[in-house]
Formats: sequence, structure tokens, C-alpha cells
Amino acid sequence: MSTACRLAAGPVAAVLLLAGCTGAPDGAGNPPPPGDDVAAADTDLAACPEQPDDAAAPSGLPALQLDCFSGGTVDLGRAPGVPTVVNLWASWCAPCREELPVVQQLADTAGDRVRVLGVVSKDGVPQATSFAADAGATFPTAFDADGELMDGLGIRALPYTYFLAADGSVAHVEVGPVESLEELQQLVGEHLGVQL
Repeated sequence: MSTACRLAAGPVAAVLLLAGCTGAPDGAGNPPPPGDDVAAADTDLAACPEQPDDAAAPSGLPALQLDCFSGGTVDLGRAPGVPTVVNLWASWCAPCREELPVVQQLADTAGDRVRVLGVVSKDGVPQATSFAADAGATFPTAFDADGELMDGLGIRALPYTYFLAADGSVAHVEVGPVESLEELQQLVGEHLGVQL
């Protein structure tokens, strides 16, 4: 299934993704109940950093404002101002279990050269925080209980990783899980021009 998940988005890839890489929370695509307030969740996930006032240029992602675990909000419709890796994940996503620790390694390695941001999609707060704790994830993560970002991007399965240039343009989309820190570093170097 891994090969199918890595195909570029398109009609054939969409069919393959639906056939082999989905893991909807209840089999019908309905998220678990939201649970607690995301900003007050008991988690090691960091709050989202403040976005600079001059980052008003549009991003290649849909214009959504999402609350973040441990506080803060992120406006996905604004250019990040720095090269950014946005990883969409959820507790119901089996491949995310292997990938999330790798994304954390990237966050630890990147420092301030590349921002790493997670977006939990179609999930509940208790499920997401437990999943993040099991994976050792602490990077800033926004919460999208209803999956507005997934719906806006036409995504039916996770994980997806967006590589955004500082100006907000989408430099690359990685469909399916990234298997190693080296692979993520190579993608960052190739698409964002930052050698880690």
C-alpha cells in the first residue's frame, strides 16, 4: 500500500488512496466526538508560534484559522514568513503512528530554519493528545476537528505533508507517510532549499 500512497494526486491516486490508505474514525468518515477544549488540553504539544504581522500574503492552503494545542491560533491562509512543513495527521491514521516520530525528529533538527506545524484532522482532543504522547510529538499542532482543511484540499486519507515556501506557495505535497528523517531532510532540501 505504501507505493500507492506515494502516487501524485489524481484520479487514479484518489481511487488507490481510498482503497488502501484510509482509516476513517468510524469507517464512514465521521470524526470521534471533539472532547475537551483544545487550548486547555493536557499535552506536551507546543503552542503555535505567533505569525508575523507582515505575513499577510496569501498562502497556497485554504484560508482557515485553527486553534492550537496549548494555546495560540494559526491562520493557514497567510504566508508563514519562513519555510514551513505542514503535516496532516490523526489518531485513526495507522501510517501516522510510524510517521509522527519522524516529523518530530525533523522539528528537533530544523530549529528556526524550518517551521514544522501539525494539523490534527477529523479527530477528537483526547484521542489526538494520547496519540501524540505515544509518538513523543511536541511540535506545534493545530486542531481541525471537522476536517475543514482535508475537505478544502480534497483529501480523503492521511498522512499528507505540505512543504510551503516562506511566501506561502506550495513547493511540494508528499502523499502518504515519510519513513525516515533522512527522507524528510532530502525533501526539505530539494523543495524548500534548506539543508539540514
